Amino acid sequence: MNQQALSSFIWSVADLLRGDYKQADYGKVILPFTVLRRLDCVLEPTRAAVVAEFETRKSLGIDPTPFLKRKSGLSFFNTSDIDMKRLVGDQDNISSNLQFYIRGFSEDVRDIFERFEFATQVDRLAKAGLLYQVTERFARIDLHPDKVDSHQMGLIFEELIRRFSELSNETAGEHFTPREVISLMVHLLFVEDDEVLSKPGVIRTIYDPAAGTGGMLSVADEYLVEHNPNARLVMNGQELNPESYAICKADMLIKGQDVSKVVFGNTLSDDGHAGEKFDYMLSNPPFGVEWKKVEKEVRREHEQQGFNGRFGSGLPRVSDGSLLFLMHLISKMRPAADGGSRFAIVLNGSPLFTGGAGSGESEIRRYVLENDLLEAIVALPTDMFYNTGISTYIWVLTNRKPANRKGRVQLINGSGFWQKMRRSLGSKRKMISEEDIGEVTRLFGEFTEAQLVTVVDAEGKEVTRQVMRPGEAEPVAPEGGKVKLAPLSRIFANQAFGYRNITVERPLRDEVGEVVLGQRGKAKGNSQPDSRLRDTENVPLTEEVEAYFQREVLPHVPDAWIDHDKTKVGYEIPFNRLFYVFEPPRSLDEINAELKQVTDRVRMMIGELS
Repeated sequence: MNQQALSSFIWSVADLLRGDYKQADYGKVILPFTVLRRLDCVLEPTRAAVVAEFETRKSLGIDPTPFLKRKSGLSFFNTSDIDMKRLVGDQDNISSNLQFYIRGFSEDVRDIFERFEFATQVDRLAKAGLLYQVTERFARIDLHPDKVDSHQMGLIFEELIRRFSELSNETAGEHFTPREVISLMVHLLFVEDDEVLSKPGVIRTIYDPAAGTGGMLSVADEYLVEHNPNARLVMNGQELNPESYAICKADMLIKGQDVSKVVFGNTLSDDGHAGEKFDYMLSNPPFGVEWKKVEKEVRREHEQQGFNGRFGSGLPRVSDGSLLFLMHLISKMRPAADGGSRFAIVLNGSPLFTGGAGSGESEIRRYVLENDLLEAIVALPTDMFYNTGISTYIWVLTNRKPANRKGRVQLINGSGFWQKMRRSLGSKRKMISEEDIGEVTRLFGEFTEAQLVTVVDAEGKEVTRQVMRPGEAEPVAPEGGKVKLAPLSRIFANQAFGYRNITVERPLRDEVGEVVLGQRGKAKGNSQPDSRLRDTENVPLTEEVEAYFQREVLPHVPDAWIDHDKTKVGYEIPFNRLFYVFEPPRSLDEINAELKQVTDRVRMMIGELS
């Protein structure tokens, strides 16, 4: 049974729950039962040996835990002699037997089912007369890793969660990231370190502060193992949603990871990895979600610890906390002297430009750029995520830039790299192919500027599309057609995104038009500013303020001056503007000819009717 068929089969349990459960609550039953069946299948080959070992060690009065782990070959076990197939063989006692079965798991697994509040659901199903039917349905499927590998299992969980989030109208960006987006992020993360990661026995740490079901960590692990079977990635994460945390922890257990490194809780208010540093980090924090619930703790850390804490550079507006996660990840970077770090984070468009000079968002961007941490930003296609169609961007940051990247930022417009899906999944209508992931990764790895060349025929249909790097010849346009060029990869100095916000003052005049002069202190004898005529100008950091003022302001208002005490430095990244290509409108003759054709056709149709 393939992944899609398995997802549909598991989802069919919803038919049993309909009426007794609200649609939004289906996941409270289906997700823990899916996890239970997965663990049940994993433990099946060693169940008898573990139970026998447990009885032996219990009679000796010693802690059996290390012996049971050795017998199971895993970091968890179950000491009961029950499995799901035996459960459905005793319909009259299924509730008590199921509870007994859960209590037989090792502590880490029991914690998973506590996060699901599974005992409550078992009681509720039993009272509704549904417990046997649900258990029997899950006992039919085989979820052993030999039949359903970790990648497929992750897709199944994501498909289920997507359906549940649609039913409960979850906030956009709140849940998980499509696998192809994660794959692109992982490629960007590792491409410059291929030589190091290919060494035998290499061990690296990776961290996700909004881990969800662990999809990002899993894809990173799969990538590394595929390229170097002797490499090891130590996974670390934190997750706020109890169901997602439980799924992530179960997946880590099956993979043999140290589940103590996957922490439950709110990353922003209660850092579960305080003081720790990591080699790599990945994250898709909830974007467009306010952080009012943790505002008190975040502001306290900002004000009391400053740059010794996580949020020293500034605080974004309360309506969107995604930049808080960016600063949190920066605080987790290993010092450059110890090898440094690189991380990739998915953000919406707002962090690129929201907030003027001096605002929290601008100060965060200023810190990132002036400390030369930003390596690249990649624009993704719209309609990529399951519950939102907004524009999204991958930011890649590192404190160990190669020499050729120092002081510069690469912007890649990957919004045109997509294929239409045969069937939409919620708001997700597009996907990125492996070829497109490879192309974007090459552009990033080569650190080169490039253009996207589109060749269209005489009828305006696209004939071909290709990437043109510097020095490559432009393709020849077909007869009557044309070649369109659009920037695809651009490289800028860090300073190119900065500006000085200057305040331009003009003199206050009295009733007869005379300039009003100050009478006291520093203002004595100087022209007084008229607040009604006050204006501001943004001067690029790459340009002298006085030269700009002489050229752009004084020719229009000769009596103006700059109040230097009010000058602020700001940073913004106007991504869309930097990639905008002006297409001149059609000529009037062409438009008139088309209108004439339409009117002639309408006139002919009216004549036929009469």
